[in-house]
Amino acid sequence: MIITRPTLKKTASRLAIAGMLGALAGSPALAQTMDAALARAYSANPTLNAQRAAVRATNENVPQALSGYRPRVTASADIGASITDSDTPFNAQGGGSPHNRSTSRLNPRGGGVQVDQNIFDGGKTRSSVSQAESQVLGARATLQNTEQNVLLDAATSYMNVLRDTAILNLNRNNVEVLEEQLRQTKDRFQVGEVTRTDVAQAEARLSQAQSQAILAESNLKTSIARFRQNIGTEPKQLAPGRPVENLLPRSLPAALNAALTAHPAIIAALHGVDAAELQVKVTEADLYPVLGVRGTVQQRYDNQFFGDNRTSASAVATLTIPLYEGGQVYSRTRQAKETAGQRRIEVDTSRDTVRAAVVSAWGGHEAAKAQITAAQAQVQAAETALAGVREEAKVGQRTTLDVLNAQQELVIARSTLVTAQRDRVVASYAVLSATGRLSSDTLKLKAERYDSRKHYDQVKGLLWGTQTPDGR
Repeated sequence: MIITRPTLKKTASRLAIAGMLGALAGSPALAQTMDAALARAYSANPTLNAQRAAVRATNENVPQALSGYRPRVTASADIGASITDSDTPFNAQGGGSPHNRSTSRLNPRGGGVQVDQNIFDGGKTRSSVSQAESQVLGARATLQNTEQNVLLDAATSYMNVLRDTAILNLNRNNVEVLEEQLRQTKDRFQVGEVTRTDVAQAEARLSQAQSQAILAESNLKTSIARFRQNIGTEPKQLAPGRPVENLLPRSLPAALNAALTAHPAIIAALHGVDAAELQVKVTEADLYPVLGVRGTVQQRYDNQFFGDNRTSASAVATLTIPLYEGGQVYSRTRQAKETAGQRRIEVDTSRDTVRAAVVSAWGGHEAAKAQITAAQAQVQAAETALAGVREEAKVGQRTTLDVLNAQQELVIARSTLVTAQRDRVVASYAVLSATGRLSSDTLKLKAERYDSRKHYDQVKGLLWGTQTPDGR
């Protein structure tokens, strides 16, 4: 497990920071890398797999729409029993007394086939097919956006575990240093070099450091849980993470242009507009005449009397003209137009969201790089200051509180550097995601690619069958 209590010296902590949390990694051949973690998330993340299933379900809209061009064939059969009991006078004029009684028992039965073929439906089928294809393209774009979000969450979780582990190690090292500081202060108190106040200050600062270590451990446990949620495994010996700055645009305007041109969230919104506008045409088609052909073939047995067998066939052209349906279709048409207007507004919303995300991520990335430079200088200065304060304290020119404050400032500086290095890596992935280019192909992950077109090609032309193709 990552949560351990290693004995770290100050030099080891410094090297861990300089190597981008490298103290967390074990043997390079055994360490889990960022690329491996992202590849696992790409293959096994349940959120991403659920969206892939949603795309496959959306693919089925196309063959459903295409069925409007195809004939509908139904077969029917029936069988029954009839008994006829007749009693008529023998004399047709009713003059005679004898009666003619007869009873007939029949089993009328038959079967038939009916074929209905659409000829013209006001363009409803054509619009439905186009709408279904737009929905498929929109679902693919949504899948790409989901892939981006999953990979960004996985990268963030990976770096959070590295950061929180390093901060935990720093805080535990600080506890060890303050324990030694407290021991030395008590020894000096015994010989009268310092007062009881100095001891109390050292005790208070140690308690504070222990509290910070407990908080850091809690934060690490939370990050490990998020790691397990996003990537699917427990983190073990994580290798240092590195930014993907070589994949980023060279400037903010270039990043904005790339994002507004090809971000999958915007593309999905545009396909949503197409589908909504086609829904208007689908609904309006219910106001147009419908022309079709119906063919039937029937075979009847014992229809009126025993041995009365008949075969019939017919072909009939049907024309249905809607005159008035209570205003429902008109209302649905107006509703579809309003929905189309809503989808157009949502495209603008998506563009604004993407633009804000690019600017925010770009600014965060630039700030993180600047913070690293400043934090490195801060760490170097804090180390120099601590060493000087300790030497001055030995000759009585500095108090115990001065030493404790210098030690605390060094811990804060090192934690700031670790956080800035984590932020730089995460921000680089955030910029790549904001521009719409964070994908397994861009990162060249070693994972089997999911091709959403495979399932679409498998089901588009299916005429029958309930078995789902293996297009996963």
